[in-house]
Amino acid sequence: MKFTLRQLQVFAAVARLGSVSRAAQAVALSQSATSTALAEFERMFDCRLFDRVGKALRINALGEQLLPKAVELLDRAAEVEDLLEGRAGLGPLRIGATLTIGNYLATLIAADFLQRHADARLQLTVHNTAGIVEQVAGFELDLGLIEGPCRHPDLVTEPWIADDLAVFCAPGHPLAKRHRVPLADLRTEPWILRERGSGTRERFDQAMAQQGMEPIVKLELEHTEAIKRAVESGLGLGCISRLALREAFRRGSLILLPTPELDLSRRFQFLWHKDKYQTAAMREFLSACRTLTRGVARSDDIPLPYIP
Repeated sequence: MKFTLRQLQVFAAVARLGSVSRAAQAVALSQSATSTALAEFERMFDCRLFDRVGKALRINALGEQLLPKAVELLDRAAEVEDLLEGRAGLGPLRIGATLTIGNYLATLIAADFLQRHADARLQLTVHNTAGIVEQVAGFELDLGLIEGPCRHPDLVTEPWIADDLAVFCAPGHPLAKRHRVPLADLRTEPWILRERGSGTRERFDQAMAQQGMEPIVKLELEHTEAIKRAVESGLGLGCISRLALREAFRRGSLILLPTPELDLSRRFQFLWHKDKYQTAAMREFLSACRTLTRGVARSDDIPLPYIP
């Protein structure tokens, strides 16, 4: 075999990160050593895997074909190394979760996973749906747990558990005592919402568009806790997952507004690249996710520790 795993590792790092300098940091080599390794790899087979545009490197068609095979081979090599070193062969795992899943489910699943597999190594990234899709597509993440839809042609999604969004307000809001809130009462209300690119915002916008409504967005925030605080202070109405609101509803610090005319249902999903080799760690983590939600119809019915 002409090439080495180290050369494949350098190639994959440059492909994922888009530059030799960032790849050098990722693979713990000097920039010159990283550049030399990539150049020797290409020269060995008399091919180019990247287009050079100034100082930037853009992966070309041949590189795109090679990347999933290189990542699979590196994953399998990591499993072999872990097995030989007595770590049960699970290997490292890079997980990406969207905000609601990351804050309320993924950390608990990760903690349970690491208790059962003490030698496993996890990296958990929390971002909005658009960010997680981009990173899974680029092989920067092995597995995504997302709230929004994914339309990327290279990615595979698998439904996980139902999740409903809820419209809510502060206890002192004029709508707080209503048993049913008609659409007409929502048209003139200011809203505190997630940013565009998040699955929560996309589902909310779809539901409003289906009713021919354009919400008055007063404030956009990237974090559900910030939205809850802003709504508690009386700035407007909010709409996020019931899972994130469960304890606030129980305490009475926020009030659920019944809006039966708005379809705010959705599903959490698993996400991975269609060419991604499913390592033992990936299979075990997916199993842990399914175990947590077995027999549960909706996310806010999952038995969880106290969530402030």
